[in-house]
Amino acid sequence: MPKIIPFKAVKPTRAIVGLVASRPYQSYTLNERESRMAYNPYSFLHIVNPGYKYDQEVTGEERYRLVKNRYLEFKEDGIFIQDEKPSFYVYKIVNRLGQKFSGIIAATSAEDYEKDIIKKHEDTIAKREETFKTYIQTVGFNAEPVLLTYPDNATIAEIIKETQKGYAEFEFTMTYRDTHYLWKIDNDETIATIQEEFNKMNKVYIADGHHRSASSYLLYRDEKAKNPNHNGDESYNFFMSYLIPESDLVIHEFNRLIKDLNGLSKEEFLIKLDEFYRIENRGVMPYSPSKPHHFSMYLDGEFYSLYLRKTAYEFKTALDQLDAQVLYKTILQPILGINDLRKDNRISYVNGQHEMVTIKSSVDSGEFTVGFGMCPSNVEQMKQIADEGLRMPPKSTYILPKLRSGITIYEY
Repeated sequence: MPKIIPFKAVKPTRAIVGLVASRPYQSYTLNERESRMAYNPYSFLHIVNPGYKYDQEVTGEERYRLVKNRYLEFKEDGIFIQDEKPSFYVYKIVNRLGQKFSGIIAATSAEDYEKDIIKKHEDTIAKREETFKTYIQTVGFNAEPVLLTYPDNATIAEIIKETQKGYAEFEFTMTYRDTHYLWKIDNDETIATIQEEFNKMNKVYIADGHHRSASSYLLYRDEKAKNPNHNGDESYNFFMSYLIPESDLVIHEFNRLIKDLNGLSKEEFLIKLDEFYRIENRGVMPYSPSKPHHFSMYLDGEFYSLYLRKTAYEFKTALDQLDAQVLYKTILQPILGINDLRKDNRISYVNGQHEMVTIKSSVDSGEFTVGFGMCPSNVEQMKQIADEGLRMPPKSTYILPKLRSGITIYEY
């Protein structure tokens, strides 16, 4: 049932695509952003940081209007060119670890989002949804796809495989040592076959990009209400997505760092933990858990293993099985007094690509008092939680691939 359509992507030219593509704006430090813009006039960062041109920081809707101006300048200068025919785009990423991700960039339906054909597993923040909606409404484009995942499909896999045998329109490597490839599919028959295969599916799942998809839905709702001649084919009815098979998705955990023990001594804290966990001191060597509902803890120079006592915790839903939820319900909320995982500044997160030694270093520095490690969740857990209409706690998953901005752009 999911509806996907080809679109006329705006793309950089082959010669400079590697210079244009960037990580998301927020992932750079100020120094990194300024350094890249100083030495690279083609970087997409010039578009999303338009005040750099005048050595001024601009915010709000003034910034959005200037973003649109920079984008139009890139088009006028021939840096960006729009395809003449609506197409799908096969996109492949090979990261520095050799992990490979292949999927299709397409326009997906905002109505499918509304009808829950596009399934969600994370809560969004209304203010961020509105902010990004206003942003895309003003600038008129979206440059970073939402990451969606679908059940492995032999027909789609064969089309992707055959397409990748041809000459890639883009092939470039970023300084982070991930290599990107892009092929265009503009054959009507192949496009129809891909659409038919997706139409046979019951649903697809958001893997990453809940706020982008929610904001795109709000834009669709607003524009539909304002348009007396709405027919469902307007560009605002869709948003750009990168659809990859479930087998390609890589999920890491987010480990937790806490600044204090909520007024407890080390001994008092361990006694309270004992109510929920069997605790073993593992000494000074880094220790990582190997099973669901097992956790590692670093406290006062030593690692501990924490094995959940099944009699102390009740599993009623798919969410209850999630390690991030178990940790929240047994330690973070009742013992450490952390109720709001989004707003409490006593908690920080480290994605699971980093070794447990990162947790150790952060605690040893004195910035944090205790750190917790867990096993990553999996695609089936994510789907079950979404299917039950539940939502994961914030920072439950760190999902790969991470996408770049400015490679394909969807205009509204």
